[in-house]
Amino acid sequence: MSAPLRVVAVVGTTRSVSKTKALAELIISRLAAHADISAEVIEIHALTPGLGAAVEREQLDERAEAAIRAAESADLLIAATPVFRGSYSGLFKHFFDFVGQYALAGKPVLLVATGGSDRHAMVIDQALRPLFGFFQAWTAPMGVYLSSGDFDGTTVLNPEAYERIEVAVNDVLPVARLLAAAQAQPAAAAN
Repeated sequence: MSAPLRVVAVVGTTRSVSKTKALAELIISRLAAHADISAEVIEIHALTPGLGAAVEREQLDERAEAAIRAAESADLLIAATPVFRGSYSGLFKHFFDFVGQYALAGKPVLLVATGGSDRHAMVIDQALRPLFGFFQAWTAPMGVYLSSGDFDGTTVLNPEAYERIEVAVNDVLPVARLLAAAQAQPAAAAN
């Protein structure tokens, strides 16, 4: 029996109640409906001041360092951010500035964003995909972007949004399973 997939969602919001966090949690629930997973949600705002005050990784407090390590060791990373001025949030980028340059190489990443209108939908391809391209991560072909009109508060109402989430989950899960199994084989052989 294989271990559950370790899913880590890094949510770049500045508040504890947010559409972005709700969307990441919805995606996690859909992943759990299709696979055996263990999930962790890292909320960037909860890591300050330990994250925001650091300039080098050695300056991170224990909580921020543990969050970085969780993202680096995930089998599947969900990178979720609200759109601020046409791109990801500053603290979201600051978090990933501390991730090891090759720690995400080949790692499956599901790109997720929320914004005030559909005009920001290109953030997936224009900002997030290049960021994770730098890390040589495997970004799922389908990202999930929802605008404020897709929500009632933090509840997703748009049925098309659920369809996009299912497509994204079905794109990323087989890759995450294969890569997790491939990484487990050398570890099992060493024991």
